[in-house]
This record gives sequence, C-alpha cells and structure tokens, in this order.
Amino acid sequence: MKKIIYPFLSFLSLLSSYSCMAQENDPIPAHDTFTIDSKQVGEQRVINVWVPEVYKISSDSLPVMYMADGGIKEDFPHIANTLAELIGQKKIKPMILVGIENTQRRRDLTGFTEVEKDKEIAPVVGGSEKFRAFISEELFAEVNKRYRTTKEKSIIGESLSGLFVMETFLLKPELFDNYIAFDPSFWWNNHYLIRHAKALLTNPETSKKSVWFAGSDAKDIYKYTDQLEKILTAQKSNTPKWHYSFEPKEKHSTIFRAAKVKAIVWTLGE
Repeated sequence: MKKIIYPFLSFLSLLSSYSCMAQENDPIPAHDTFTIDSKQVGEQRVINVWVPEVYKISSDSLPVMYMADGGIKEDFPHIANTLAELIGQKKIKPMILVGIENTQRRRDLTGFTEVEKDKEIAPVVGGSEKFRAFISEELFAEVNKRYRTTKEKSIIGESLSGLFVMETFLLKPELFDNYIAFDPSFWWNNHYLIRHAKALLTNPETSKKSVWFAGSDAKDIYKYTDQLEKILTAQKSNTPKWHYSFEPKEKHSTIFRAAKVKAIVWTLGE
C-alpha cells in the first residue's frame, strides 16, 4: 500500500514546498526577457536571462547555466543573485543564467509513467522528452544567437525540476556538461530511473560529465538518492565526476536554498 500512496504524498509535499519557495522576497536582478514560439511544446515560452557585470564590459564568451522553474516569481531571482555573489567572490567563473518560465510544470518536468497515481497529479504528464527537445533544438540556438557563449552548459533544478535534471543526465547526458539536482523526485514511475541507473550509466557520455545531487529528510526521496550513491560508488568504470550530499537537517522546502552554494561551488568552482 505504501508504494502506491508515497508518490501522491510526495507530490503534495512538492506543491507545498514549491509554493513556499516561490513566495520568498528575493530582489529581482537586472535581466533580459524574450519569448520563443516553440514547435516542440506547441506554445510560446518566456525566457529570462541574467548576465554578470563582466559580460557587459568585455568581449568574452561565457558558459551558460540553464534552469526550469526559471520565472521571475519562481527560482530565477535567487539563483541569479547567488551566481552574482559567487562570481564577485571569485569562487566560480563568470557565467550566464537562462531561466525557463513554467506553463505546465508537471507536464514538462515528468517523463512517462505507468503508475496511475502519478497520472492524477495533473491533466497532462510525461512531457519531459518534448521539453528537453525544446531546450536542445530551439532554446540553445536562440541563446547562442543572442549572447556570446562558450560550449560549456550546466543545468540546475530542485524537486520535479531535479528529476528532469537527473533524467536528462541518464537519458541524454550529451546535452549538458554539469548537472545539479536537489531532492530529485526519483519516486516518479515507481523509481524508474533508479531501477535502470546501472544500465543507463553504461553510456560512455556519462563519464565525461559532472553530477552533484542532494537528498533532504524526505524519506520517499532520500532512499532513492542513497541508492544512486551506492550505484555510483560500486561502479568500476565509465564513472562521471560526482558528489552526493545527504542533508538530513533540511526539509524538501529548504534544501534548495540551504545547499545551493556548496552545490554550485563544487560543480563550477574555480
């Protein structure tokens, strides 16, 4: 019975924590906003872009960090402000932040599922493949056209967005160089990604990547992040650069803000 209920309870906790995080009073940094009429997801998407001060006074090209939950009323402001601080302290190299504002979050950030309870969380789920195609086939090109960028790309996300980060790492590792995920919702589709992680990690592309992931005190999440740690520890070859941060003092609603600095510095530190 618990296996059936847990995913639904997890989603309720995700809704609560996401609402709480979105209500934080973060200063909104100077940024650009543009839209893309996406063929992949069949709608117009709003994109927010923050660039560091050095970009404005030099001709350098910079790496790019992408994020879902990237609206001005979502996680974009606090991640942009954090990057600005870390760049100013010379703890990380300068980079551009690209935030994708949500329309149907639960559709875009979830993969396919065979679990009926999963399908009850929204009218449409399982759209991550199309959302990933939007990013790789449409958004990358638009960002590269508008800004001076290097080939290095990172992606960051929490909860369902963290699930999308890790799903992308395991299914399409070639899309990004660095992956950062906080409390990824690995319970989705009866923890499909964890059940298939060993096989998916045989892709030689995964060995070229950096992966940082964290688990809070949420039992139905950290039991799967712990499992992934064990799988990576036991892997003898083709291993990515990785780090797992278990954060038992943090809740699902606090882990993103509590652990973001250590995650970004470990992954992107000078």
